[in-house]
Amino acid sequence: MRIAFDLDGVLADMDSAIAREAERAGRRGETRLWRVVESIENFWEALDELEPGIVSRLAAAAVERRWEVIFLTRRPETAGRTAQVQTQRWLEAKGFPLPSVFVVQGSRGRIADALDLDIVVDDRLENCVDIVVDSSARAILVWRAPEEQLPPSAKRLGIGVVKSVADCLDILVQVDELEPAGIVNRVMRLLGLKEPAAAG
Repeated sequence: MRIAFDLDGVLADMDSAIAREAERAGRRGETRLWRVVESIENFWEALDELEPGIVSRLAAAAVERRWEVIFLTRRPETAGRTAQVQTQRWLEAKGFPLPSVFVVQGSRGRIADALDLDIVVDDRLENCVDIVVDSSARAILVWRAPEEQLPPSAKRLGIGVVKSVADCLDILVQVDELEPAGIVNRVMRLLGLKEPAAAG
């Protein structure tokens, strides 16, 4: 399987790091806050994992299952190394050797289509919608908020929803243990989804 994972909000805890910087800098304006973040040398290397140990668990599953894993992010540049290199170093430090990192802009769906991905895991509904609309990949939304806050359009569009990356990995391993044919249908069944109606 070819799987892409978003970073911030999925694997990395960017929000806590930015909140700390906002408190330290005493600045609340988003534009000014990003200027502060951009001035911090190698900011992206200092983030915590949202789920401790999840990156090394993903790495072990990828090796065992022979998954091709790609990491996608829109991280802006900061002082120090490039956002791509900082992200690679962060993933290696957390237990994922030789990570493929793409710092991207634009539609995640077009990126998924261009990279011929099977599954994309993201924490933003709009990215998941892009994936469903612009590619043949399946989108899995990591939704940590209460389930009643999930927009009904997510399941209607065939977007899988999980509460954590650990839950997502459990599902992906179950899917991978089955025959390779029909992977998409098995993922959808495990996520409690039906095939979305064809646009007409």
